[in-house]
Amino acid sequence: MALKILNSGLSTSIQDLGRPGYFHIGIPIGGAMDRLALQSANMLVGNDAGAAGLEAVFMGPEIEFTQDASIAVTGADIPIKLDGELREAWKSFNVKAGQKLSFDFLKTGARIYIAISGGIDTPIALGSRSTYTIGALGGFEGRNLAAGDEVPIGNGRLVPEGRTVPEALRRMPESSAELRVLPGLYWHRITEQSGKNFFDDEWKVAPEADRMGYRFRGGRPLDFVDRNQPFGAGSDPSNIVDGCYSYGSIQVPGGTEPIILHRDAVSGGGYFTLGAIISADMDFVGQLQPHTSVRFRRVDMKEALSARKERKDILTKITEALA
Repeated sequence: MALKILNSGLSTSIQDLGRPGYFHIGIPIGGAMDRLALQSANMLVGNDAGAAGLEAVFMGPEIEFTQDASIAVTGADIPIKLDGELREAWKSFNVKAGQKLSFDFLKTGARIYIAISGGIDTPIALGSRSTYTIGALGGFEGRNLAAGDEVPIGNGRLVPEGRTVPEALRRMPESSAELRVLPGLYWHRITEQSGKNFFDDEWKVAPEADRMGYRFRGGRPLDFVDRNQPFGAGSDPSNIVDGCYSYGSIQVPGGTEPIILHRDAVSGGGYFTLGAIISADMDFVGQLQPHTSVRFRRVDMKEALSARKERKDILTKITEALA
């Protein structure tokens, strides 16, 4: 079976849960920006939670099916149409060979996830089918999808229509989002007042928001503690001697516009990082639209680990609900 891509939308790519284990050589983990949404879509159609599906940004693709299948669409709120008839999100439904899936205009959120029974069966690159365009890895011939592509699908079975993820377990950010931050190794580089301002200020998602990172504007610039810059760090106080970046790190070039490093970000560089978004909130970041209001909230390791457990428990509850 194959999917015929009639229209790829703004940006549609193949994603699974990524390729861990290569960050030390500069290859990011990649994978779905909203992991819970992809996992939920897969479970709705009877796939392994980590199977490859489609991630579409801001606009949905138009797809023709060449064989009967079960599908599910999760993530951002966007009207779903099968041969022009509306279908529900976060719920499994069956399609027949020759039918076409399409979408209307996005309402809230930024990314949708489409899972097909059997999962996408493109070649594996370094343990993953996820698209990493900068390195031409995974995806469809190392790139995002384009009109005319025929995407292979693995062997799957039809599942009952109407399997659904309870609304209480669907995680999406509010119109004004809160992101929790664990201060990091370079927090001491900014003044105490600047640290307070960072958490007090309201920020907005900038138009420069993609799989590599999300930029934010609107808050007060950071003031740095005076020091003699070490050799190799450059003259700007936001510069450091090159260091490693964790997934979710917040770098602030020039001290003006924070950037959250996301799935396809580089693994190191010469900007200081004031901390990191906790892992439980990174799915939210991937669903933020430009100009969304955001506040950052400081947490400690205990709260970060508790939030990670809560997110894991949600996945367990979804599994139980679909059993």
